[in-house]
Amino acid sequence: LDRSTREIELGLEYGIPTMNLAGQSLKFENGQWVAESGSFTGDRREMQRLRKRNQQLEEENNLLRLKVDILLDMLSETTAESHLMEKELEELKNHSRRRK
Repeated sequence: LDRSTREIELGLEYGIPTMNLAGQSLKFENGQWVAESGSFTGDRREMQRLRKRNQQLEEENNLLRLKVDILLDMLSETTAESHLMEKELEELKNHSRRRK
């Protein structure tokens, strides 16, 4: 049942989910946890520091993902070259056996 039907038929009104985490009240709105106004007890400098650190970590994570992608490409290329060399070697062995 959708929410409106449940409310009408069952009389259930759950309200907005809320929680208190580390002294901060949060509510779930539009698919995200949002701080209730006036509930944050920390100072703005700490929030700015945390946002800056978060941004740095996201940039570092993006760089590391790029490096992993490059390494995987290099590994794929090396593996393909190795398989080609093995195939060529096998063909040379077969060719030399035929000559004997």
